[in-house]
Amino acid sequence: MNEYFVSILILNFNNAKFLNRSIKSCLNQSYKKIEVLVYDDKSTDGSIEILKKYKKKKLKVFYNNSRKTNIAAIDAKNGYYNLIKFSKGKIIFLLDSDDFYKKNKVKEFIKIYKKNNQINFIQDLPALYAKRKQKIGNLNNVLSFWPYLAPESFISFRKKFFINFKKKNKNFENNFKDVWFGFRLGVFAYFKDKSFYSLNKNLTFYKSYGESKKYALFNLNWFSRRLNSFYYLKKIDHYAINLNFNFDYLLTKIISTILKCFK
Repeated sequence: MNEYFVSILILNFNNAKFLNRSIKSCLNQSYKKIEVLVYDDKSTDGSIEILKKYKKKKLKVFYNNSRKTNIAAIDAKNGYYNLIKFSKGKIIFLLDSDDFYKKNKVKEFIKIYKKNNQINFIQDLPALYAKRKQKIGNLNNVLSFWPYLAPESFISFRKKFFINFKKKNKNFENNFKDVWFGFRLGVFAYFKDKSFYSLNKNLTFYKSYGESKKYALFNLNWFSRRLNSFYYLKKIDHYAINLNFNFDYLLTKIISTILKCFK
């Protein structure tokens, strides 16, 4: 049986301190039919010097020659889009450069893809390296509507899935600027493509779990982004949710409105 060829895409911005660890965790995978692509988003911390030390046949490096938007979610999305364009794999893995994989991560994912052709999107679960590799179990979301959606470093998908995703998002891919690329992919896979799979294993180490202070749990920005996430879902699939009758959406909208009054 022919093995799937895999592309691992690493996004880097000023993570020189962790970059080697991230890259080596990909190059040392037990699954060998891989390529590793890195996108550097105008780093100023010595990351470029580190990347130059790797042989080109082991690592393909791309640099952002365009203007940054300085909107983190959009810049990350643009970086991954650029790497996917040059990738050769039928299966794509995403990784932030301050996170890293267990040695058997790709192998475990490929087993699932081989068993079920209907699965186009797989996520695993966080393990916190900063807290002595503490494992995190399968999490329900804080409110009821969404499934647990892992950050980008835990996500993999078939390239054919991404092509369909991009086509459906073409007219509004830069809207909803605070909604992360990984979340968009997960929502699309779960509600629209019906190809979502969550692997209850910890195969990726995450430097720090949780959002920045800007999106602290239950603050105004957190509720505002959640509201935008509902609007995003409505855009990609009008039938996935009736906003007029969904308790989760109505509660999010009411609380967001109240918090804005006290801003």
